Order: sequence, then C-alpha cells, then structure tokens
Amino acid sequence: MPASPSTARAINDRLALDHLQREGPLTAGQLKQLTGLSRPSVADLVDRLTEAGLIAVVGEAGEQRRGPNARLYGIVADRAHLAALDVRTEGVAVVVADLLGGVLAEAALPIDAASGTGPAVEQAVALVERVVKEAGADRLHTVGIGAPGLIDPVTGELRDSVSLPEWHRRLVAALQERLPEARVSVENETNLAALAEQRDGAAHDRDTFVLLWLGHGTGAAVVLDGVLRRGASGGTGEIGFLPVPGTSGPPSATDCAGGFHSLAGSAAIVKLAGEYGLTAPEPDGEPPAAGVVRAAVQRPGDDGAGRFLDTLADRIALGVASVAAVLDPGCVVLGGEVGQAGGLELAARVEERVRRVSPLPTEVRAGVLGGAAVLRGALLTAGSRAQDDLFAPRER
Repeated sequence: MPASPSTARAINDRLALDHLQREGPLTAGQLKQLTGLSRPSVADLVDRLTEAGLIAVVGEAGEQRRGPNARLYGIVADRAHLAALDVRTEGVAVVVADLLGGVLAEAALPIDAASGTGPAVEQAVALVERVVKEAGADRLHTVGIGAPGLIDPVTGELRDSVSLPEWHRRLVAALQERLPEARVSVENETNLAALAEQRDGAAHDRDTFVLLWLGHGTGAAVVLDGVLRRGASGGTGEIGFLPVPGTSGPPSATDCAGGFHSLAGSAAIVKLAGEYGLTAPEPDGEPPAAGVVRAAVQRPGDDGAGRFLDTLADRIALGVASVAAVLDPGCVVLGGEVGQAGGLELAARVEERVRRVSPLPTEVRAGVLGGAAVLRGALLTAGSRAQDDLFAPRER
C-alpha cells in the first residue's frame, strides 16, 4: 500500500534533515540532488522545516551569492540543548552542547563519596545545573550519562553493584527529578568509548571490533556488524572477571580480584612498574597507571622500561587473545587512558604476542581518545536520541 501524502511528506522531511546533519548546510538544489526528490517537493519541505524551526538560512553559496537558489539551509543548532556526563568513582565531568554537538560549556568536579550519598549526589547535580547555566541553555532536551557497571538491557537502569558507590545509582533519579523535561539515559562507559572511537578515533573504518578499556579498571565493548552488543543481562565485555593465569586465584561472582582486572587494572600496572624500578609521575590529571606507561614509552633505551612494557603486553595479550578466540573481531582497540598512553608502541607489542598464540589474525590498535572517549560517546548518544525525537517523521 502506498504511503499517504502526509506520511510521504514526513519521510521526505526526515531524509532531508539526515542529509543536513551529515553534510552540513546545503542549497535547495543540493538537497534535490541528494534526496532524488523533485524541485517542488524540495521547495515544500524547505518551507515546512523552516516553519517548524528546524532549519534556517545560514548563508549563500555560488559565485553570484545571491538569489533564492544560492541560499544555504542548515539545521538550527540551538533548537535543543544536550548534556553529557562521565561519571567515575572519584568524580564527574559534564559538557553541554547544542543539537549538532557544538560544545557550549564544560566542567569537571571530584566527588568525595565519604561525605555521604546525599551530598555526593547534590554536588554532581549542582555541577550539571551550573554548566547548563554557563551554556546559556534554558532547558535540556536530552542527557546522556556514561558510568561504570552493568546497564539492565530491559529497563536501561544502572544495576546494583557492590563495587560502585551508591551515589552513581541515585544520580540518575536525581537528575530526572531536577530536570523533568529532559530525557535522561545511562550507558556503560566502555560502550560509549567504543562508539566514540568508531566515530572519531581508532575504529573509524571498522564495523566489527572490540574496544578493550584500560583505565582505573578493565572492560570491553563489542561492536559486531555495526551493532553494539550488550548481552542478555547487559554484561557483555565484563572482561575484568575473566579467569586468567598469573593471579592468586579465580575471581568470584562479586569480586573481580583474581581475574584479568588483577593483571591489567590501574593498581596492578603501577605495582608492576615498581617491580622494574619505575614510579608513576606526579599527578597531572591522568591516572597513575597511564602516567607510568607514558613515561616508559618515552624511554626507548631504558632496559627497565622495555621489560616493563614487555610484561604488560604479555598480560594484555591474554585478554586480547581470549576475545579473539571467542569473537574473531579482527581488530581490538586498546582504549582508556592507559591504551592512549601506550600508543603504537604498546599496541605493537600486544599484537606481536597475540600473533604467537592465536590462529586468528587480529590487528591491535591504540585508542586515540583516551578517557575523553566516554564523554564524547555520551554526547554522541544524547545527540542521536534528541535528533530521533525532533526529526521523527510525523504526519502533518
């Protein structure tokens, strides 16, 4: 059955908006070429979208730069405002942006969980409100939150975990209460980092890959055929619990000590560095583990630094080889602050070791976004959800 005229118009509007979002400002002639619609249909949709406040004339194109055919139409960026949060055990970072992802204001704040759940939540919410005010946003359309821990695939809520502070779970509800008009959603931090590395970083050319998160803790995000996989309970990628040799014993259902985390988590990396006479630099905003890995990479002639990187590569290769054996992704990105700090040097050492033990060809790449990938991924997700709502085909 052919679509009704109103439905066809709605579909055409969304098609034009998708092109404007991807390509930037376009003339009516360019929209006609990209959409394949007739000139009258393009003229009608431009009028509808302009009247709806979704697009506006943002300039002119062409040598003459005058006349209706030269008008450049672009999405109205301030049609909606977004917020993204990166919630860590020790603090929270916030960015507020327009509909196209242009950053308007951002800030970060350490959170002292020892002060109690209520005060910790209030500090985080107050930070969000302050950044929103600094951005000049009247209200938020969508809030995307990245947090450690499991996200229930049915409810979309952060699940209970003995390893996470209680203020993490309370924060989502508090934000929804204080920002009743906003759509608030939470996603696992490693999954968001993978989306960001795929859009803007090391996996930009991959539809199938695994991001191995190396930061305060360890985790993995799985993208297969362009789809982020979460698993039946939201636990895909909980690689910190992977039983591996070289630990004091297997992990338990409530504690990843003894799992891969015990070999490649931040504390384990700092301890390993100490065994080779390396100490973490003075804090400069990055985790100590990232600092010591970066320092080791920058000392190519140092025997202790080289042996430290070799041993660390041995450990990381256990996780990568396990991922390759089960999923055969063809590419593993070493993400997080440690993956970024290790760069090409650490990635090459890991890949060489994986090649020895796995028959499946697996390219190992260094993440380029580091810890910033979580916030970037949260912003991308918030923007996508806002656009899905604002640009959704509606019968007129």
